[in-house]
Amino acid sequence: MLGWAITCLILALIAAVLGFGGLAGTFVGIAEILFFVFIVLFAITAIIGAIRGRQPRL
Repeated sequence: MLGWAITCLILALIAAVLGFGGLAGTFVGIAEILFFVFIVLFAITAIIGAIRGRQPRL
């Protein structure tokens, strides 16, 4: 998901350089949403991992 956010950000930068303002704004919005979803999922996973601890596999 972080890869998609970075891809959208790069596309936004390219669109901004080429003068497509509306398209650049759209890509920036998508990149922000994906980035924050990634951060939330990462935090949830880190908290669950800390609560569970490492359990041996059988």
